[in-house]
Amino acid sequence: MNQNDMKNLGLTEQLFQESKLYSNLFIGRVSSQSKNLYKVMTESGEITAQVSGKFHFHTQDFSHFPAVGDFVMVDRTDNTKGNGVIHHVLPRKSVFARKAAGSKDDVQVVAANIDTVFICMALNNDYNLRRLERYLSIAWDSGAMPVVVLTKSDLCNDIESKVYEISSIAFGVDVHVTSSTSEEGVESLKKYLGNGQTVAFIGSSGVGKSTLINRLLGRNLLDTGETRKDDKGRHTTTRRELIIFPDSGVVIDTPGMRELRIMHADLSKTFVDIEELAAECKFNDCTHTNESDCAVQREIQAGTLSADRLESYRKLLKEKKYEGLNSKMIEREKLNAMFKEMGGMKSAKKFLNNQKRKKRR
Repeated sequence: MNQNDMKNLGLTEQLFQESKLYSNLFIGRVSSQSKNLYKVMTESGEITAQVSGKFHFHTQDFSHFPAVGDFVMVDRTDNTKGNGVIHHVLPRKSVFARKAAGSKDDVQVVAANIDTVFICMALNNDYNLRRLERYLSIAWDSGAMPVVVLTKSDLCNDIESKVYEISSIAFGVDVHVTSSTSEEGVESLKKYLGNGQTVAFIGSSGVGKSTLINRLLGRNLLDTGETRKDDKGRHTTTRRELIIFPDSGVVIDTPGMRELRIMHADLSKTFVDIEELAAECKFNDCTHTNESDCAVQREIQAGTLSADRLESYRKLLKEKKYEGLNSKMIEREKLNAMFKEMGGMKSAKKFLNNQKRKKRR
């Protein structure tokens, strides 16, 4: 892989200059991960590597370990003398991350150093506006540009209304429609590809991410699966993987995510309509429930804003409020909110003590 190939891989002049700070090490980009082993693309080809003992010892935050898309510094460019060793992760320009499934505090980096996030949603039972709002909030926060890609248009009879619904909540986001049975819409996605560009495909299992990548690539590189009889997708991608497009950058294929819990999110862009309305409310601390002169409730009553969208906003706002807190801190915040009008934590502690007394009886 020559210097031009590394540029196509996303290597910028800034990263190149950064790499010069580390003598006797080589720059590479993480293409996949399997447990504690990584595949890293270097100027001499792809190698297998693992993090150094020093890196492992000094890195306590799970999100700071190498992830697919990261540029890293390794001690070799081939495996003729064993696995390579990753000593450093270079600064990320963007990162799509979520709260790790089954964990209270860990962050899972889905993809790093991405330019565009393709949020893929199928036009069948996978269609869900509330989940899309969640994806958009994380995508906007990632530092990359979100794009909504609707798949399986051949399974939908009211495409126009679906596109209208999505456009009404995905402000400033391009929306593209593709089919699972033809090349329809695929050509329009190619404008996001380009030398040095990185596009990450994100979405639920079975929405057709791998099928789209195969069509963009022009060959069947990735396995795909048929939709099950219950209209749910089959899970075919088992790990995140970076795929090179000759002279057109790279794409990152990701497994379907059953859970997308927020760790960091930008609600100001996803819910710009609600936040602008909130600025018109009579009270600065308006909860948009039963206050007088509430601009948000006014639009709900007029039918120009859905109550479901407001509820989605509240839910994500609540999740975002607790980001980075441990379980005890979250419980404290919840109790403070419960007893805000009753004296704060003092009343909360009194309430808990009364509950304990009742249990002893």
